[in-house]
This record gives sequence, C-alpha cells and structure tokens, in this order.
Amino acid sequence: MQIFESVLGQTLYLLILILIGFLLAKLKILPESAAGILGKLENTVLVPALVLATFMNDFTVTKLATSGGAFLFSAVLLIPVVPMAIFLSRLLTKDGFTRNIYTYGLAFANFGYMGNSVVKAVFPGYFSEYLIFTMPLYIIIYLWGVPTLLMNDEKSSFKQNLKSLLNPMFIAMLIGMAIGLTSSLLPSMTLPTVVQTPLNAVNNCITVLGNCMSPVAMLLTGITVANIDLRKTFSNLSIYAVTAIRLLAIPLVFLGVFAILPLPEYLEVCAMCAVSMPLGLNTVVIPSAYGKDTSVAAGMALISHLLSCITIPLIFLLF
Repeated sequence: MQIFESVLGQTLYLLILILIGFLLAKLKILPESAAGILGKLENTVLVPALVLATFMNDFTVTKLATSGGAFLFSAVLLIPVVPMAIFLSRLLTKDGFTRNIYTYGLAFANFGYMGNSVVKAVFPGYFSEYLIFTMPLYIIIYLWGVPTLLMNDEKSSFKQNLKSLLNPMFIAMLIGMAIGLTSSLLPSMTLPTVVQTPLNAVNNCITVLGNCMSPVAMLLTGITVANIDLRKTFSNLSIYAVTAIRLLAIPLVFLGVFAILPLPEYLEVCAMCAVSMPLGLNTVVIPSAYGKDTSVAAGMALISHLLSCITIPLIFLLF
C-alpha cells in the first residue's frame, strides 16, 4: 500500500502539471512559440543544472568505493538493454526519428525524477546506492542517447557525433564529476564567510534550477499534447507496444532473472526502481528545442505515466 500511495501521488502530481500545460495552450494563454522557448530553457539551463547538482553532490570517492557494485552492475546491465532497445524499435516503425524516440524510451526509463521519488519514499535506506547505480545510465545518456538519438535524426559522421557531445548537459556532467571527486578528495576545511556565502548561493541556485526541470518538462509535455491529435495518439498501437515493453516486459524479465540468480537486495531494489518507471521526459524536452516533432514522444509520456499508476505497484508487489 505504501508503494501504491507513493507512486500514485507522484504520478498524479505529474499528470496535473501536464493538464495545466494542456489548458494553457488550449486557452491560448501562451504564445505558439512557448514549446520551443521552454524546450531551449530546459536544454540550456534546467537539465544541465540538474545534472550538475547530481554529480557535484553524489559523484564522490567514498560513494564510489562503498557502492562500486551498484555502479558496475548498472554498467553491465546496459550491454544487453541497449541492443535490445535498438532491435525492438526497428520492428515497431520504419521512420528514422520515431525509431530513435522508441529506442531511447526502451533503453532509458524515467529513473531520475520518478525513480528518485519512489526510492526516497519506499526504500530510503538504499537511496545513495541508487544514485550510484544510475550514474552509468546518465553517462551513456549524455554520451550516446541525447546526441545520437534525440539531437540527430539522420546518420551523421563520427566527427559530427563528437561535436554534438559538446552540449550543455554533457559539459555539466563533466564539471559535476570533477567537482564531486575533487571535493571528496580535499580535506574538509572552513572557508571564510566572504567565500562560503557566494559559494552557497551558487549551489542553492543550481539546486533550485535543477528542481525546476521536471515540472517544466511536464508543462512542456502538456503544451505539446494540446497541439496533437489525441484520437490519433490514443489509437497509435506502436505507442502502446513501447509502453507495454517498458512498463511490463522489461521489469518481468528482471524479476525472472532475480528469481533464478539472487543478488544482494540493494542491487535488486536499485535495478527494479530503475527499469519499472514510465518513459522518460527527455524525448519531449530535447527534440522540442530543435524544432522537431514531439507528438509521438508526448503521447508516449502521457500514456506511460497514466498506466504506470497500475504497473509499478503490480511489479513491486511481485518483487
């Protein structure tokens, strides 16, 4: 019941934000350019702030040492998951950009915002391990998922892919990793107030901006949904197929593996919380900033978050 209430409350919160964005667009309170502006705000400020804050606070030598198993297990997990996502997306659609959206959605769930919320509420003792577990996922997202799948819808050269890595999110990740490791290696010291006060102000600013990422992303999803044909979206069978694979098939496979090959409880909890979440929001946020069609991605986000109210409690009941 605790899991159900926690997930239901979080999902309803996200759906309310989608509804607000939907109404703002339908009532024409926002200009037609709102989706593009919010998308660029997300990509250049809010998402980089979230990534920076996450790695600054959690990418430390101590946490890597104590939770190295979680980091390694997550990295190994990507070996079968990524090829599986590519293979299944090729079966579901022939359109190149839609295939990229499906690949990203199948490979990466909403393990950040939604996953963090579930772990904090239901498994608070494993939260630090979960943050370490998700780090390889963040790394592969900003090395491959974002530049290759969401920013480039056509085949590009290796040089172009390297250039696309120099985006605000990946740069923020590198800076956050450097700050996190450096801070954990340096002995603790008391800085003068004249130095500590502005540092605290900057840190608070980064944290607050990062916290805005998911609410703004859901508003953006609502704005996008307002401009698409909902009848066509809800009748798109491939969206339901991707959602079913993401919310049911993949978690059930992991449950089967854990039944045959028991692992330490913290690893099983981290994996289940990462793979059982609905489809992520980057598929809406990032392409919208580049003027790409996000109707399919918005439909995936809407349908998967609705259905996750049922599937997540069910999966954890079985777990």
